[in-house]
Amino acid sequence: MRIAVVALAMLTGLSGLPAYAVAGTEYPLRPLRFILPFPAGGATDTIGRTLAQKLGESMGQNVLVDNRPGAGGNLGVELAAKSAPDGYTLLLCSPTCAISPSLYRRLNHDPQRDLAPISLVATIPTLLIVNPAVPAKSLKELLELARSRPGQLNYGSGGVGSSNHLAMELMKSLARIDIVHVAYKGTGQALASLVAGEIQMVAISPPAALPLLPSGKVRVLAVLRERRIAALPEVPTAVEAGLPGLQVNTWYGMLVRSGTAGALVTVLNTHVNAALKSQDARERLALAGVEAVGSSPQQFGDFMKSEIQRLGRIVREAGIKAE
Repeated sequence: MRIAVVALAMLTGLSGLPAYAVAGTEYPLRPLRFILPFPAGGATDTIGRTLAQKLGESMGQNVLVDNRPGAGGNLGVELAAKSAPDGYTLLLCSPTCAISPSLYRRLNHDPQRDLAPISLVATIPTLLIVNPAVPAKSLKELLELARSRPGQLNYGSGGVGSSNHLAMELMKSLARIDIVHVAYKGTGQALASLVAGEIQMVAISPPAALPLLPSGKVRVLAVLRERRIAALPEVPTAVEAGLPGLQVNTWYGMLVRSGTAGALVTVLNTHVNAALKSQDARERLALAGVEAVGSSPQQFGDFMKSEIQRLGRIVREAGIKAE
């Protein structure tokens, strides 16, 4: 069933209905494409597929997930940035959108110019974990160890410019320590290397680390944000450990091609926020360690601008360059 409305002002009164007419055209009339700029599996995929299902149910059209990995996430972002501004191509973006403008000399897109925010979708806290052989039981002890052994401790990341790379570079800067970066082709490889004892530490999301805790294969030293997490209530935050600036949440947001009618952005925002408030979606995301958020387009746009500035500053100060 499709519902016709004649004015944008009426949209708020029809937020629970599956379709709308904007400027005389019903929307959506066909399936929507939802680009995920990373491979299947992992948090991006879980969030994207959960949203796709809920949006499909509420909007009355299939929302087709399109995994488009490549170029550090930039391939999928570029596809969305060059799509038609008709509301039929959606993008789920992570900090990649905020990091890439500073990391790459040349991008074929500009996230702020070419993409319009719909909503902040979710966040995932970051954990600092170490190999159990590391003689440090707290973040404070790890920093003291690093200072006593400059250039001798290694940390892994999912690649140059990845969010966990920047998290560790931020820690280096704040704590004034000298630790060595080892880049892998993905966070999974970095985690495997940590378990094998080839590197000493990694910044990583809870879903990847939690299954390894019962067997003692890794040790969690801190949660890199302002509050503890329910899954690890005994693990202190970096703030509690004396590094209040070490707050690194991985975030996810939905965007659409800039130039898309504001009325369509409003429709999409309404449905996304409704999906994120649904109990089944929140529970599914929580099982993966993901916290559903939701916001207005303006709030997400302001957040994106601040993240581009904040993460860009880390990239520049650390001298990070794309390989």
